[in-house]
Amino acid sequence: MLARVTILLTFLAVALAAPLTPDPEMVASQRIAVLQKQYQQNTLHLIAAATTGCTAENIRRRKEWNALTNPEKKSFIASIHCLNALPSEIQRTNATHAPGARTRYDDFIVTHIDQTPFVHGSGLFLPFHRHLVHLFETDLRARCGYAGPLPYWDWTRSWRDPRRAQLFDGSDTSLGGNGRFVPGRNATPIGLPGGLVKLIPPATGGGCVTEGPFAEGKYEVRLGPVGYEPKGPDGGLGYNPRCLTRDLSPEFSKGTRPSAVTALVDGCKDDLGCVNEEMDMAGGVPGGIHASGHWQVGLHALDVYASPSDPVFWLHHTQVDRVWTIWQGQNIEGRTRQVWGTSTAANIPPTPNVTLDTMMDLGVLGPAKSIRQLVSPVEGEYCYMYE
Repeated sequence: MLARVTILLTFLAVALAAPLTPDPEMVASQRIAVLQKQYQQNTLHLIAAATTGCTAENIRRRKEWNALTNPEKKSFIASIHCLNALPSEIQRTNATHAPGARTRYDDFIVTHIDQTPFVHGSGLFLPFHRHLVHLFETDLRARCGYAGPLPYWDWTRSWRDPRRAQLFDGSDTSLGGNGRFVPGRNATPIGLPGGLVKLIPPATGGGCVTEGPFAEGKYEVRLGPVGYEPKGPDGGLGYNPRCLTRDLSPEFSKGTRPSAVTALVDGCKDDLGCVNEEMDMAGGVPGGIHASGHWQVGLHALDVYASPSDPVFWLHHTQVDRVWTIWQGQNIEGRTRQVWGTSTAANIPPTPNVTLDTMMDLGVLGPAKSIRQLVSPVEGEYCYMYE
């Protein structure tokens, strides 16, 4: 008996003395915090002496969804519903182009559908979506009275299983829950800009969202699909009312693990082309954080054209912008005005390389903008940073 106890104690002593292998994703999360702090310091140093334009006093601070108070979350949700009730400018000025547009929220979806062949897999991807998010924030504030921080969804916190994210917990302070589980589904072939097709296997939902502020009966999707069958009428621009559907995927969420972000920010150094190519790869592992963010939500978020139909689009793309901004913020002088790529997805059809003076069309949302106007988050119309 004594011998057995001695052996057991010896085994325990050896086990306790052995060095613990750190969780690489925890290490990566800590590295992201360091990178963000460095970006924040560099940004505040850049504007420290400013007395007009963007200053340390008036800069807006964007926050992760979980950092918002419950009243702020409810106000943000209410402002989305507000925008989804205001009349469509497209319906007033050019109804034949998008007969399905009914509300101002739909105007954003139509603009994204129209511009998708130019602003995905191209040199316009990051600046276009930065400005689209800015215009959305502007409307939430000016038209619907939202006064809180613009939230982002830090999917590196919920990468192991998005169903555990507060954002999807189905409460009145979430963006709704998962879709109702639909068994026996086949994979969904989705069309991507550049002519690619990807099969997306079914995950944990598949039906209408049943809980929260965007559940069936509380929120209506009217446009699309464009990126998968059966397509909506008029090429996805016709009236096609239906519920919001989701299919949360713990498999595709692995593509938004913390180490995927550090590999991009640390690995791409001063190379914007690397940032774009790494970020915009197909979802999954290995894969890009942009597609993985969409594909882990599923269904409406899978439609690269009409993905803003799911309100989580805005928090996802604010997070995508956060990653770009943190990368820029490591070397503001050397990285802010970099350009890369052409102005068509996968350069199909071939177009010239973009320059800082390349213009982007925003339709009824606002005047056309050059890349030069959109590359710095603390110049021109912009004055924000990420907490």
